Amino acid sequence: MPSDQVLPIRLRRSLSQLGAGVNVARRRRQLTAAMMAERIGVTRQTYARVEQGDPTVAMGTYLMAMFVLGLDATGLETAALPQSDDMGSALHVAELPKRVRARRTPQPK
Repeated sequence: MPSDQVLPIRLRRSLSQLGAGVNVARRRRQLTAAMMAERIGVTRQTYARVEQGDPTVAMGTYLMAMFVLGLDATGLETAALPQSDDMGSALHVAELPKRVRARRTPQPK
């Protein structure tokens, strides 16, 4: 099965919206797709896949396109912070022992 078929539909939609947003931003700045590809350092075909929201394109390519267009990509770096991981925190709490006993220290002889 192709990797884009494995991606949940919600994430495919998000990438599609991101690609459409990059497309609009590029046209607003009156840049051609060839100009964007050159500035990002990818082929014209790869850049076209960015605007299509192709999930097989490297994340760095999407971020570089946003950078070149002056779009804000902040917030991405906080997505996987430990303090933002609610599920991980819940799993950690579930693994805590029910009781804690004091350790016995060996008696000196």
